[in-house]
Amino acid sequence: MAAGSALPEVRTASMMAAGSGAVSIMAAALESALQAAGPGICPGAEAVDAVRAALAAAGDSAALGEREWARLGAFLRNLAAGPQEPAGPWRSLFLEGPPDLAFCALTDSLAAPRPGWRLAAVPEALERFLRQGRLSALIWEQCQQHSRPGSAERQDALLGRIVCLPDLVGNSLQGRSPAVFFPQHYFPLLGGAVLQVLHNVSTSLRDGLDCSVSFVSHILGKVCIHGRQKEILSVLVPHLTDLTKSDCIWQRICWRLVECVPDRWMEAVVLGFVQRAPGADVLSRLLGNLVVKNKKAQFVVTQKMLLLQYGYTTAVLQNLLGYLSLDGLRRALLIKVLQELLETWGSSSAVKHSPVEQQQYISKAILICLSHLKEPEIESCRQELLTSMMEGVKCHLDSSLPQIRRLGMIVAESISSKINTDGPVLKFQYEEDDEARELKSLLVQPAPLSVLPGLPDNENENAEAALPPVLESNSKSPTATTHLLPDEESDSELDSDDDLIPYDMSEDKELKKTKAPVYIRDCIEVLTGSEDLDKWEEAVKALESLVRKNPAAAREVSVELAKILLHLEEKTCLEGFAELRQKAQVAVLTTDPIPVAQYLTSQFYSLNYSLRQRMDILDVLVLAAQELSCAKGRGKTKYSGAQNPRIQVLPESGSSKDWRRIVDERIKSKMRRFAKGQSQVEQPSRPNEFNSLAGHFFFPLIQNFDRPLSTFDLLGEDHFVLGRLVHTLAVLMYLAVNTMAVTTMGKALLEFVWALRFHTDSYVRQGLLSCVSSILLSVPAEHLLQDVTEEILETRSWLEDVVEKDPDGDCRRLALQNLLLMENLKKKLETAPS
Repeated sequence: MAAGSALPEVRTASMMAAGSGAVSIMAAALESALQAAGPGICPGAEAVDAVRAALAAAGDSAALGEREWARLGAFLRNLAAGPQEPAGPWRSLFLEGPPDLAFCALTDSLAAPRPGWRLAAVPEALERFLRQGRLSALIWEQCQQHSRPGSAERQDALLGRIVCLPDLVGNSLQGRSPAVFFPQHYFPLLGGAVLQVLHNVSTSLRDGLDCSVSFVSHILGKVCIHGRQKEILSVLVPHLTDLTKSDCIWQRICWRLVECVPDRWMEAVVLGFVQRAPGADVLSRLLGNLVVKNKKAQFVVTQKMLLLQYGYTTAVLQNLLGYLSLDGLRRALLIKVLQELLETWGSSSAVKHSPVEQQQYISKAILICLSHLKEPEIESCRQELLTSMMEGVKCHLDSSLPQIRRLGMIVAESISSKINTDGPVLKFQYEEDDEARELKSLLVQPAPLSVLPGLPDNENENAEAALPPVLESNSKSPTATTHLLPDEESDSELDSDDDLIPYDMSEDKELKKTKAPVYIRDCIEVLTGSEDLDKWEEAVKALESLVRKNPAAAREVSVELAKILLHLEEKTCLEGFAELRQKAQVAVLTTDPIPVAQYLTSQFYSLNYSLRQRMDILDVLVLAAQELSCAKGRGKTKYSGAQNPRIQVLPESGSSKDWRRIVDERIKSKMRRFAKGQSQVEQPSRPNEFNSLAGHFFFPLIQNFDRPLSTFDLLGEDHFVLGRLVHTLAVLMYLAVNTMAVTTMGKALLEFVWALRFHTDSYVRQGLLSCVSSILLSVPAEHLLQDVTEEILETRSWLEDVVEKDPDGDCRRLALQNLLLMENLKKKLETAPS
């Protein structure tokens, strides 16, 4: 039978039917159409017209029974998957019929196309389906049909197809998808459909009709768990922000929307809202008391985002903690969060083993919590805050990293200012930079967005320009405020001597009352016994130049000079005293290296020295070794690029950047570069004086490090000095390249590293990894493989473990660099001629 030969009767009957007979006519039309279009045969145009007429007669597809529903779904699937395209506007049937059946039929044909399937027709019909708003009709239909039997299974199937539609189309068309199916276009379109459905829900609630947002919540959760929070929430959040400002029904809709999200998707939804909300007040309107009602949301907000993760911005933290502070039920969680943050901040184990970035994050969270506390809440937990402050500041001040110490100071100052509003507060000395100022600003709550509506986000520098003139003057600091004076007072102020022209004193020189000493022994006499402070200052200033000009005389009293300088304390406010003393020490050590080095290295492990003196010894040894190893004239060190990198002494704050820079520059120096242009003129080579002295500097320092003294314990509380020692050994190892003792030094240093590889202090671990770099760069590769093969293999395994598990980012970077050096050495040996 030809397709459509038996259909005119059905079409005529469908046109005569109306009212209560529509369903039966619909069933008859579907049955005739399916009989005419057998399996694999595309229905003809007349069959399509008949079904369209039957649908128009039925009016509401919700009145269809399960049997008719199944028949219509089969017809649409057969129509979408057929190899032939029927004549007439068959695509309009997918826009006029039940949207869920039409959507399922189109996506089924994409997922499992038949042989000879029409490649472009179905995606085109699906695109029209999206652009004409049928997606919102589909979702709204599910919100109304939540009580239909079997709807849960249908909704699960629809949910997967709606969220994964870009993947379905992309897989079917092999990358030739229309632009509307790109994720960056599709999910905002889906967000618009969700918004339209929520408008329908609002209208229904106002009309007293019942509906459900559960299906919408499932869509939102599944989209967010797929990582598309930004695309869909960029549409939803701005509109919901405006709609919930003064409408309680919309607020209830938003609260219900997030409350109905399944727990397995709740984290992604909460994170999306917290990150996209423009402020804590907006977040409170959108989420309501979700953290009180839902345990999963409470865990995400109070634990995971604050204590387990640390990659969120300061604005996100302010949103999150501000949200907790805006309701009485949620403020209890704010107090609980602050207690847990302070417990982590005051844990010595957390300070030692967590990354610097995470500790900065926790410090910011503590300061924001403090800014939201009210006086009665502070009073109730004052003692707990004081105890946490004392424990935490001790842990932070014990750290070797300057960032950690400063974080402890700032947080301790902030807590002290909160709990001691009327009494004395803690005050530390540290560098005031942008980071410190940002941390302190968190203790003050930001002004609500409504105060200055014209200001763009995060652009406070425009705030002063937007203020009225009177407020503008008041906003400035007291020292910069301009006071308006009466005319008489203004005239009197002009009768002063301020308009006199000053004398030019730029060429004036200070008259010296005391002559500088001209002999080294005169300096010794002044530094050890003279009470004349002017003579003492002149001796300190002149000592370095005298030692370098008279090396023979300096060698006679070199050890005595080294002892005097090591114990020399500042008597006056001499500018640059520490630098002058250090330069003099370096001059003495380079003039008579062996006895002075033996003296200094022996004193490093002696009793009754301060930590400052021990670190001075290390700094002097490094600078002297650098000077001896460089091609130089006496007293004037000349550096020639990467071959002789400058080594600087670490400041008191402590940083390993300068120490690691020498390794990076050495790596650059080993690279082959091909470039046009004039080549650099080589500096004349001179003997490396450090060649025969390296052992005198190195081996005494590497001994006795594990023997605690009554006033000194490197492996205990004095780990900061241990870190400086490790970095010093790394530099000495690097400077010993091409020396006779380099292999022996490398083996001893590798054993030293292996003994301390699991040290808890990150600064020490950074130094150990720098030691490994120095060994790999200084010891010849063939000697490494011959003499310390087993140790190198064990070190490689340790480095791989550091790359994967070490919490400190600098340690991971150094370990990866060492692994690359090992790989390069291996390739070099493989390509070397035998």
